[in-house]
Amino acid sequence: MEYFRLNILSAGGYVPGEQPQGGKYVKLNTNENPYPPSPKVIEAIVREAGESLRKYPDPTAAAARQVISSLFGVESRQVICGNGSDELLTMIIRATLEPGDALATADPTYSLYETLAELQGARLEAHPCDADFATPIASLSASKAPLVIIANPNAPTGLSTPPELLREVARSIPGILLVDEAYADFADSNALELARSEPNVLVMRTLSKSYSLAGLRFGFMIGAAGLIEQLMKVKDSYNIDRLTIAGAAAAIADQQWMLANVARVRAERERLSKALGEMGFTVLPSQANFVLARPPQGDAENLYQRLKSEHILVRYFHKPRIDQHLRITIGTAEENDALLTALVKLMSAG
Repeated sequence: MEYFRLNILSAGGYVPGEQPQGGKYVKLNTNENPYPPSPKVIEAIVREAGESLRKYPDPTAAAARQVISSLFGVESRQVICGNGSDELLTMIIRATLEPGDALATADPTYSLYETLAELQGARLEAHPCDADFATPIASLSASKAPLVIIANPNAPTGLSTPPELLREVARSIPGILLVDEAYADFADSNALELARSEPNVLVMRTLSKSYSLAGLRFGFMIGAAGLIEQLMKVKDSYNIDRLTIAGAAAAIADQQWMLANVARVRAERERLSKALGEMGFTVLPSQANFVLARPPQGDAENLYQRLKSEHILVRYFHKPRIDQHLRITIGTAEENDALLTALVKLMSAG
């Protein structure tokens, strides 16, 4: 006897990047920020970690929503917060897709979209990226799917799509456009204006990348108040705990700290991309905190394994079109130097 729905039984499940449990690794495989979060985050969490923990947290994360609305020039009712952006993705998919409906997105992109669609009983409508990995704007604009998701900058390519092209998609489709901006703080542009002006656009952010808080689990979406009102019905009653609300509000308020770390990552991204190019890698022009790079001979899987033997972790995807590439998170200068030194050693050895 089977106890689970057929689509659950057939789903592969999301496979996260490796989290090493022993030994010392240079960890450049899960796009974490190499620099620490604002000290104000720790101070806020410590202040909150007291007697008040016996009480439920604010169900709407009002303190964090207020900081977000003030920073981005929207009303609090245009903001919804989640236990990481992954929960927000679950919310929007649960709220918009009936079993059998299509979720339209680019290919390649963040693989969790497909996993969550499968769990909902929906199907993935994959639109192949162009030969240069650019987002297929014309194809997505023609989609009739109830939900279109565009990661911008895209993962795993790191490429960014201009906001005016995203607006073209939003005004062409019958459903909702969700722009997943997990890496937007590392980019030259973003789609926040679309969330303020277009009735069917949601823009999603996370604190996992630019705010150095992957371990805190906090994300938010901005959009028209009518969209947010419906999503509020889908979220868990108390989906974010008191400590996370306090820490998230403090992190978002400290823009100076975040932007300084982003500047350091962007500088290292440029340096690493240049160094890899000089070694014969083909490196896509990333706008994120990682690069997608093809080794000179395209032997990415072998090089991934050999780097792992040197205690350096990068990400390898055994998928069409990107299976000859490595996705490399931007680390500190010291971590990037360790990677480059290891690559010189391994590639000279043949």
